[in-house]
Amino acid sequence: MMVPLPAQGHVIPLLELAQCLAKHGIRITFLNTEIIHDRIVNGSSGEYALDDRIRLVSVPDGLKPEERYIPGKLTEAVYKMMPRKIEELVKEIEVSEEEEDKISCVVYDQGLGIIHEVAKKLGIGSAMFSPAAAAVLVLSFNIPKLIEDGIVDDEGTPLNDEAVQFAPTMPIIPPSDFVWNRLQFLPLQKHFFNIMKRNNEPIKYADRLICNSIYDLEPGRSPSPTDTPDRPPLGKQPSRNSAGHFWPHDSNCIEWLDQQPPRSVIYAAFGSSTIFNTTQFQELALGLENTNRPFLWVVRPEITSGPENRDVLDRVSSSRGRIISWAPQQKVLSHSSIACFISHCGWNSTVESVSNGVPILCWPYFADQFINQSYICDIWKIGLKFEQDHSTGIIITSEEIKEKIDQLLGDDVFKDRALDLKERISCSAREGGNSYKNFKNFISWIKGLNV
Repeated sequence: MMVPLPAQGHVIPLLELAQCLAKHGIRITFLNTEIIHDRIVNGSSGEYALDDRIRLVSVPDGLKPEERYIPGKLTEAVYKMMPRKIEELVKEIEVSEEEEDKISCVVYDQGLGIIHEVAKKLGIGSAMFSPAAAAVLVLSFNIPKLIEDGIVDDEGTPLNDEAVQFAPTMPIIPPSDFVWNRLQFLPLQKHFFNIMKRNNEPIKYADRLICNSIYDLEPGRSPSPTDTPDRPPLGKQPSRNSAGHFWPHDSNCIEWLDQQPPRSVIYAAFGSSTIFNTTQFQELALGLENTNRPFLWVVRPEITSGPENRDVLDRVSSSRGRIISWAPQQKVLSHSSIACFISHCGWNSTVESVSNGVPILCWPYFADQFINQSYICDIWKIGLKFEQDHSTGIIITSEEIKEKIDQLLGDDVFKDRALDLKERISCSAREGGNSYKNFKNFISWIKGLNV
């Protein structure tokens, strides 16, 4: 059984892992809340068929529709509701299904550490899945020390500006960039800090840790104080085609990309949560237009609702750009016409970009995206970050956007480093590589639970 948190950035990588496991003969019950289940079914539109060994099931979240939009409300509801629902479902399957369909282990999101106790009670295996960089796990496990050293208080609020670096090949992180301090609302910051803190203990006792990363991306990390040779963190590489998206793809954009010269197109996409005000939105449009390069820009429908934004989009799309509501991102990033990726630096997008050797221009919005930006610009050195212009009241100007695009695409060293990282990731996933070995060991462990 697999259980993600109810957010696209959590569902997609866990469903990718489910697809990989299914190919090795493992049957999976993938559990979501009803609203997330419906989004996945409607978003795929039949384009990405799941393996027939994967069964999607859903349970109610117990919230009123308007409560789902209150920051932290849905996550907290799932945290309280899922353990009971999982126990009920496992017992139901136990008495009604064939022997081969009975649940032998549960793979649960890092944010749902309480599920470990359910697995222990039911006598089944447990594996914790971290959808973010391993650095986020390291940060989480170091929360007690950060409090002890006076860097944050017991609610996660920074007490000084002293940056930390947990290993030489990891980012230097100022307290303002700690994941919880990059959430927009103070109550939400405290809520997620408490979630991370309380999940540390059950994570230590999970049978396996699964990190959505590989050693070649984060060689200096040490995710858990309980790592042992028989309990290593498991890295994984994303697939080219993944299910789990909440919106239907515009696949016609691939035909448009086919018509563009190699390494000519700027791809701009900012995930499922980033919001721009009208001024910033128009500066971004103008910056893309002024590059005089072809661009593919993903603009979610709710962002285009204002007439001012619509007029801007009509103008820039009539020149060299193509604007779509959602993209088949793995296919886009693997396309030969893509030159660079303007990204919010979500971890899924980051890994998909480096797996395809695509340099990145960083526009982080919240949470772990600022740590990921540091990996991209400071550690791997395959991208650049945009500088804010506070004097004009505009976060990032059109001039800054054009300048950084020209700088990134005018220096082949960024592309060369990105291609080198792509090759190392590919080697890790091939037979004999670290990720390959860990993945095969994980499969053996799961199959051994049924013996």
